[in-house]
Amino acid sequence: MTRTPIDVQEVGAMAEEVSVVGSPTLVADDEQLGEDGGRGPGSLRDRFFRPETLVSFAIAIALLIFFFRRLDINMGEVWRNARHANPWLLFLGFVSWYSAFGLRAYRWKHMLERVNIDREHGYKVPNLVGFVEIFLLAWFANCIVPAKLGDAYRSYLLKRESGASFSTTLGTILAERLTDLAVLFVTMSAVGVLVFHGQIPTEAERTFLLGLGLLVLALVGVAVMWWSRHTLQSRLPARVQEQYGRLHDAVFACLRRPGMFLAISVGIWIAEGLRLFFVARAVNADVSFSTALFVALMASLLTTLPLTPAGLGVVEGAIVAVLVSVMDMNRDLAASIAVLDRVIGYWMVIVIGLILYARRARRGLV
Repeated sequence: MTRTPIDVQEVGAMAEEVSVVGSPTLVADDEQLGEDGGRGPGSLRDRFFRPETLVSFAIAIALLIFFFRRLDINMGEVWRNARHANPWLLFLGFVSWYSAFGLRAYRWKHMLERVNIDREHGYKVPNLVGFVEIFLLAWFANCIVPAKLGDAYRSYLLKRESGASFSTTLGTILAERLTDLAVLFVTMSAVGVLVFHGQIPTEAERTFLLGLGLLVLALVGVAVMWWSRHTLQSRLPARVQEQYGRLHDAVFACLRRPGMFLAISVGIWIAEGLRLFFVARAVNADVSFSTALFVALMASLLTTLPLTPAGLGVVEGAIVAVLVSVMDMNRDLAASIAVLDRVIGYWMVIVIGLILYARRARRGLV
């Protein structure tokens, strides 16, 4: 199949629809998404050195310093806890977290099949390992630039490899995000009732309200898309009406009979909880799995905030605050858990992503 260049107008039109259903805003322009033969979102290296990215990292560093000073964290004690952590339990945390990428890849592959983006219909889609690599690169993008560029980058990479329609691919990602958000919020609410007997800790209330707000916004957005498809599509510029139609059809093709996708989402969030659970046990913290799951889900919600890359600075502070308030945990021990958890879930993504990005760059695939 002949590869077609990315239609920048198509990307621009789709960006607004992403924000409507609760996914992070995508900034779509020529420089960011480029043409199929260019560097595309392309240039993550260029985006990393843009002023807004550097400012977001400066904010993240300031937040980290603020939280750790305000909580009077002894960094020497945190380092001691990290050095004496059980490496095998940390390894289990690493495995549980990165196994979730396999689940995510498997789910997305089947969502794409729902819209006929597969080898049987002439698309040179990657195998499951290739999908995992695309996901890791997308997470890498989220970790080094603000505003959640990873979703757009994932669509770009698949289009570059297979020639699949950007708008159709983006529609599957919107459906995936909605599925994840619904399962995350329901699971977090259920665990919150179980662990805290219906009384959400004050430190977690804002995150709970954030999740509720995102879910309501997403459901309203989907309802608007469903009931006003033809009205909305007819009012769009002629050049993007077809692209919107493809995005719309992809979203609802994936949301019909979502049972398998919902079940996989449950597995993904359990893997998140296991990561934090094993990290806590590695430093001899007596944290139950249900508590670890609640804190991990709360942290995942906070990564949606576009202020800093992947919630850097915000997530660490929230984990410490909740563990201290809910479990009356020693602050240094709570900080040790937050730091080690983010080493696995954030910093290792950057290390792995850099390796994958460099390898693709040598082959001209980014």
